[in-house]
Amino acid sequence: MPSIAPRKLLLGSFQAALAAADPLQIVPRHLPKPPKGRTLVVGAGKAAASMASAVEKDWPENEPLSGLVITRYGHGLPTRYIKIIEAGHPIPDASGEAAAREIFEEVKKLGPDDLLLALISGGGSSLLSLPVPGVSMADLKAVTRQLLLCGATIQEINTVRKHLSAIQGGRLAAASRAPVVALIISDVTGDNPTHIASGPCAPDPTTYSDALGIISRYQVKAPDAAVEILRRGQEGKLEETPKSGNAAFRKVENRVIATAHNSLLAAAKYFRKQGIKTCVLGDTITGEAREVAKVFGGLARQIVKYGEPWKPAVALISGGETTVTVRGNGRGGRNTEFLLSLAIDLNGVKNVHALSCGTDGSDGTGDNAGALITPDTLQRARKLGLNAEKLLLNNDSYNFFKPLHDLVVTGATRTNVNDFRVLLIR
Repeated sequence: MPSIAPRKLLLGSFQAALAAADPLQIVPRHLPKPPKGRTLVVGAGKAAASMASAVEKDWPENEPLSGLVITRYGHGLPTRYIKIIEAGHPIPDASGEAAAREIFEEVKKLGPDDLLLALISGGGSSLLSLPVPGVSMADLKAVTRQLLLCGATIQEINTVRKHLSAIQGGRLAAASRAPVVALIISDVTGDNPTHIASGPCAPDPTTYSDALGIISRYQVKAPDAAVEILRRGQEGKLEETPKSGNAAFRKVENRVIATAHNSLLAAAKYFRKQGIKTCVLGDTITGEAREVAKVFGGLARQIVKYGEPWKPAVALISGGETTVTVRGNGRGGRNTEFLLSLAIDLNGVKNVHALSCGTDGSDGTGDNAGALITPDTLQRARKLGLNAEKLLLNNDSYNFFKPLHDLVVTGATRTNVNDFRVLLIR
């Protein structure tokens, strides 16, 4: 085991994962050739501003370029040709609605000799918010807020949002007469473009019936106007989102240019350079955060006690997106909830350190990307009078880690390839 402190190793691996998803490095390799006409750049997501900046830096000076992208508040960057609009996330707002409407109208003006270059990344579902006629922004906010709290997966949340949106679920690409190239940074398990930012340029396999089923399954008290739209769609009174085989997609190319898997591999390479064995457990780990943590705790104890299935030192690296069913009124996110549950489950097992962070630099309602734990996390917490079990029950993981000074704060990373977790067993 190297002499580098575990905390520094964990943070170093996270930085390696972020670097592998840096739009400024990735986007230029995937830019299409300029068209005969003009190029309109549109997009939405937490990486939208950095992606737009990368396009501008590598686009030929003599080729027409203009556009508009929407990113989260605090994630903007200065640009010359592509306008950056900041809007609400994870709850949509009027700024996002106005910008989405402007994007939609500009896309409709394109001709066959032009090019629509779409820059798509995680967070785009709430940022690119243009409700269908009959649904207000207040209605969309209410539905989104309840879906985020009920424990639904991101795929389920997006199924509902697609069917309440005039621009998502392939409808953006369908509105363009110009060829479409979508460059996509994936923040969902499986990396399917239809699920990333609710797939504005991808065929949608889901239906109005699917959306109603999700509303029912999670007992979401959606506004009457939203439910009415879904019911009318289910009855065939409204046009479905465009499906695979639709002629609109003959001129559309969706390119996934950055994934969680690549970031996990970069972190593994970092650890190997430090002389530490690694095992990438996958980028598709989902489930309730506090329950997933118990599985990881069991695996860690097996390694510490028996040296199976790997002998220490070893770094177990994983990605994906867990969920949190909010029952308390505390502050926190899925990464800190995962770690708090893991700390309780390990209960001071020696030589186990862990980090869990959102690659977008944000975890739930806090200003942190996530946090980290050490073998003495619970011991230090007790000295401060913190009751770990009580805080977990209240979904108050942020206020567990903040007094311990174990929050990881990065600020806006301007990328997003889902969550990054690592267990370092010395």
